[in-house]
Amino acid sequence: MRAMRRPNGDDPAEGMNVECRLFEIGRMDRQSGERPEELTRHLQHRLDAEGDMAGPGRAVRASRPSRWRRERPAGYARSVPRLVGINHVALEVESVDDALEFYGRIFDLELRGRSPRMAFIDIGDQFIALSEGRAQPPDRARHFGLVVDDKEATRQALIDAGVELQPGRGLDFLDPWGNHVQVVDYRDVQFTKTPEILGGMGLDDLDKSDSALEELREKGLSGTSG
Repeated sequence: MRAMRRPNGDDPAEGMNVECRLFEIGRMDRQSGERPEELTRHLQHRLDAEGDMAGPGRAVRASRPSRWRRERPAGYARSVPRLVGINHVALEVESVDDALEFYGRIFDLELRGRSPRMAFIDIGDQFIALSEGRAQPPDRARHFGLVVDDKEATRQALIDAGVELQPGRGLDFLDPWGNHVQVVDYRDVQFTKTPEILGGMGLDDLDKSDSALEELREKGLSGTSG
């Protein structure tokens, strides 16, 4: 979806958060019984019809989550589970032994467990599961983000291992079985492990960048203020 722009003017009603407007429009469409693809198309059409939204090129940046997300329309449960995090990601490979050999040339691996057709790579309070039996073609847009303590060291390890890097400004690669991995540096992303977990992993000195800390503060997820 293309970036949304804010409405003109200083009237709070006119400047309603775009996400809130999407929710209100989506509620009306759900009540009308339209299919998901119709809903998506009509959301954009209705937003366009609401008027030109503030000056050219001014994209809306996602702000701190609004309370409206916890208010459910009629017919929805009043209390719903919250997403907390990701416990693990499972990658399908042709051979667990070959996958461990491949990823072991790039990363310092520690196994949490192993079975004949699966292996569990420990990453502190999370893990990656390797499972034998991949049959689908290589991933394209589908990928997962893997957080590392040193992105540039990872880049060099991939090059030394003869892995072809995907084009673009990031650090993406496909493993031999077509799993698309996007590598990000812990310092530069909002994802945060507790000091106790980092200490247990021997990463006590791993800090966040100023930009990542600012993003966390904007969302109310930091113990410090501005």
